Amino acid sequence: MRRAPRTLIMTLMKVLAWGLFAVAVTEAVTGVTAAIAAGTTFEAAIESFIVTNSAIGLSLACAGVLLAWHRPRNPIGWLLLAAAVVQGGTAAGAGLLAFGEVHGWATAASRTLATFAAYSWPWSIALCLPLVLLLFPDGRPPGPRWIWLVPVTVVTAPLFVLEMGASPSSLSPGSDVVGYLTIPFHDDLAALWTATEVRGAVLVLAALAGLGLRYRRGGERERRQLLWLLLAVLLLAAVMVVWGVFQTGPVLMLLAIPLVPIAITVAILRHGLLDIRLIVSRTVLYALLTSGVIAVYALLVAVLDRAGPGDSVLATVLIAVGFNPVRVRLQRIVDRLLYGYRDDPARALSRIGRRLADPAPGLAGAVAALCTVLRLPFAALRSADAGDSGGAVVERTSYGTAPERLHTIPLVYGGDRVGELIVGLRPGEKTISVADTQVLELLAVPLAVAVHATGLSEELQRIREQIVVAREDERRRLRRDLHDGLGPTLTGVVYQADAAGNVLADDPARAKDLLLRLRAEVTSAIEDIRRLVYGLRPPALDDLGLVGALRQQAERLSLDVSIRASGHLAVLPAAVEVAAYRIVTEALNNVARHARATTARVDLTLGDRLRVEVSDDGAGGGAWRPGVGLRSMRERAEELGGTCQAGPGDGGGGRVVALLPLAVTVAVAP
Repeated sequence: MRRAPRTLIMTLMKVLAWGLFAVAVTEAVTGVTAAIAAGTTFEAAIESFIVTNSAIGLSLACAGVLLAWHRPRNPIGWLLLAAAVVQGGTAAGAGLLAFGEVHGWATAASRTLATFAAYSWPWSIALCLPLVLLLFPDGRPPGPRWIWLVPVTVVTAPLFVLEMGASPSSLSPGSDVVGYLTIPFHDDLAALWTATEVRGAVLVLAALAGLGLRYRRGGERERRQLLWLLLAVLLLAAVMVVWGVFQTGPVLMLLAIPLVPIAITVAILRHGLLDIRLIVSRTVLYALLTSGVIAVYALLVAVLDRAGPGDSVLATVLIAVGFNPVRVRLQRIVDRLLYGYRDDPARALSRIGRRLADPAPGLAGAVAALCTVLRLPFAALRSADAGDSGGAVVERTSYGTAPERLHTIPLVYGGDRVGELIVGLRPGEKTISVADTQVLELLAVPLAVAVHATGLSEELQRIREQIVVAREDERRRLRRDLHDGLGPTLTGVVYQADAAGNVLADDPARAKDLLLRLRAEVTSAIEDIRRLVYGLRPPALDDLGLVGALRQQAERLSLDVSIRASGHLAVLPAAVEVAAYRIVTEALNNVARHARATTARVDLTLGDRLRVEVSDDGAGGGAWRPGVGLRSMRERAEELGGTCQAGPGDGGGGRVVALLPLAVTVAVAP
């Protein structure tokens, strides 16, 4: 039920938008048609602003109806439609006024048309333009502190309308028709009109300051929208300076005004159409160069005016010599504002490196700095998950919103690909530029080191956590075995010893029976202690050494096991010795249970590290499927900083290879 009224409101808004568009188009067509019917020459139509107001009204109408149709909640479209209606009103009034004068319309009708035309167009300048600039691009002021500018603009707009409409001068050159609402002493109110002009300038400058604030605070999307408007405003400002300030050039220069509604429409609806940064960069550059060349040339001519007839030639030579260095410098400044430090890789790396060296933000800070330094909309770091043996790729950090087009730079460390840097192309760019590529490839080296170091740190932390968990599990097991097994046994021994002592004199046979039971329980307690000790470290390692203990273990299996050792294994650290023993026994048990093998071979090679290899002649692959046994062997090796791999052998059967470092540096908390 709620959706139906909302749909009805949206339909009515779209109908209203097309209605205002139709009014503006009708006004423009009426003005042009009436002027043609009156026999008005093209020059006279230009001088009476029929041509320019019609063109401006049509451009505003097209832009406004598109925005009101696609963004009905954004007031900018409606403001443009309102501006189109008042601009078209002036064109229609001027055209009909010319037609009425030719056909002898009544003076009252002509004066009414003149009044209507004179009071129409100022609303677009006094009201619509400041509000559009203030609310662009999302229809809201830049912040809560800017809201007061909206009512101020609305309340003070009639002052400018009165200044323009109340002037006793005729709307059309050569015409004596003056509107009704004129002020005879209009020129005596110069102070008021000056204040009105200052009011308009202050409001426009405040709106432009708000746009600057939006650009500084905004994201990539909003910045690109603002650049579209900036480009149009720059072109329009250049035209208005020439036409309004220096009062040179034809009235047709006002046809540059439609660039603003066109830019606004593109910015809101299709802001990613082109690489607006490149366009703005070149426009700003050559605008500054052109104005600079003109100013410097005039200054040099004035300074060298007394030097003789060759002063202009000397000025030209000086400008020609200094043009290119100035152009390069200005291009660098403009590009830095739009593209960051991509033309200075050393500075870009320095800025990003400072963020990378800060342990607080870490990789996230470096990625954010990358987007800021190169003005990129998006960047992300991905790497292989250190805890996933399958090498799954995970996203470590990202910044910004990913656009449609992305570019990937591999991160390589020690010949291995440890991750990838993904950056989003700036809207309007189809491929990444050579300058960006150079900076990103240089940055990939320290990022690869950072990603690798981060992965090692996380893996080390994970191993430490596993060690702590294993230690606590072992303590819990020992406590349970001591409390539930050995404790009650020793308590029973004490009771039986007391009982045997009590009956020793009166009933020797009874005492002897108690002592025999006592001996059995003590023997059981000894077996429990041996089991606990064996769980900590196999006693056979201390009695027989590593090779002897492995041979003793192999005799219990239904396999023909040969053991070969090279090197003096007696110097092995205890942790390495236990790990090697556990890995070999686990591997032999897997072979005996799952490999369908008859023989197995164990090779122990001592060098800068201990190499343990267990191979068999079996045909079954079940012994090397991922499971508890293989994971246990791998974890025992990784606890010491080594590696363990298991799988089919080169000549058939299976093979387990473990490399155990002799220097155990893993720190374990007490």
